[in-house]
Amino acid sequence: MTDFEAVYARHFDSVYRYVYSLCRDEHTAEEITQEAFYRAMTHMDTFDGKCRLYVWLCQIAKNTYFTYAKRQKRHTEPEEDTAQPGIEGQLLERETAWELHKLLHRLDEPYKEVFSLRVFGELSFSQIGQLFGKSDSWARLIFYRAKTELRRRADENDL
Repeated sequence: MTDFEAVYARHFDSVYRYVYSLCRDEHTAEEITQEAFYRAMTHMDTFDGKCRLYVWLCQIAKNTYFTYAKRQKRHTEPEEDTAQPGIEGQLLERETAWELHKLLHRLDEPYKEVFSLRVFGELSFSQIGQLFGKSDSWARLIFYRAKTELRRRADENDL
């Protein structure tokens, strides 16, 4: 077995679960994970060892997913507004969620990523700490600070 095959065999499941936590779609997660490993294989010479290999692979996978999501967003046509009685509340919730996502996007790293991994990725603090090469206490603290900052900004924007 070549070195990269060993890397693939050892880390594929973990990277796949991470990507799945981002997209919540098995097929997309499979495609993104395959593409991420292909990119890692072709750029293995750039891995400098400053972080764990798993973290490096997840960074590639995350960037691959975000590139994919941007392309999908550009190619998706807006849905028609088929407002029916009772749907107004759902639309207001969507607008509030959109505003919160915009506030989240403006957070600095690592706050933005830790918050996203915890809330949307449903990762434990221990897993988040491992991704960053830090402790679970560090992940808890960063998550708390991100949540506090989002609340402050939401209050400033009357959300």
